[in-house]
Amino acid sequence: MRHTLDIYRRLLSVQIRSQMQYRASFFFDALASSLIVLTEFGSVALVLQRFENIQGWTLPEVAFLYGLVELSFGLMDMLFSGFDPPHFAQKVRQGSFDQLLLRPINITAQVLGSDLQLRRLGRITFGIGIFVLAMALNDIAWTLAKIAYLPVVIASLVAFFGGLFVIGGTISFWTVESVEVMNMLTYGGSFTISYPMTIYPNWLRRFFTYIVPAIFLNFYPALYFLGRPDPFNFPAFAPFAAPLVGFGTLWLALRFWHFGIRHYQSTGN
Repeated sequence: MRHTLDIYRRLLSVQIRSQMQYRASFFFDALASSLIVLTEFGSVALVLQRFENIQGWTLPEVAFLYGLVELSFGLMDMLFSGFDPPHFAQKVRQGSFDQLLLRPINITAQVLGSDLQLRRLGRITFGIGIFVLAMALNDIAWTLAKIAYLPVVIASLVAFFGGLFVIGGTISFWTVESVEVMNMLTYGGSFTISYPMTIYPNWLRRFFTYIVPAIFLNFYPALYFLGRPDPFNFPAFAPFAAPLVGFGTLWLALRFWHFGIRHYQSTGN
């Protein structure tokens, strides 16, 4: 394990040095990433300023949801870029993944360390800014339990979406047709849970509750932090299911990944 972690650290170090060779390019890439976040949330903020709330959720409360997802998804997108389904599928088609298999190094660590999107720091920074502002504007009764649970929720979100990336990458061993479907679950899913689940139709809410249980990663923890009542009358443990859903998804994804590795037949098959 120590050897694998050391290899992973070295791979990340190479990625950081290579991307920082062109600092102007890195700066503008990070700026473009942050402007996307600013534009998206700015448009929502303008609407909420006009109508004051959306299904009873005020702008600071929506900002809490949005900022939490942005900083978590940004971290995941940076750390799990090696498994990003479109890019990983390209590696499989081009045969570059086969080169990784020839090295006597843990294959999961190699894929994780093969790509580190530092430009996501722009998205992460603005996500943190929105989230910190939301915490300041909301009258949150902070307790030791809430302070301790917050990083757990963030880590659970990272693990959940990272698991979806791993699943999407693994499916690329057999087909590339599923890439768009996985993008709907990852990027589309992060967009969906950035807003109160009460605004969506029943079928979509049920999908993100029973099929892809992302509702327990952001919406229910937000109810706990903000002190809001549960509109769907779930059991009292619902706000605390985030680690089970997030890390459970990543664990299942890694099991599927190892299954895919065992049955991988190389490029062209």
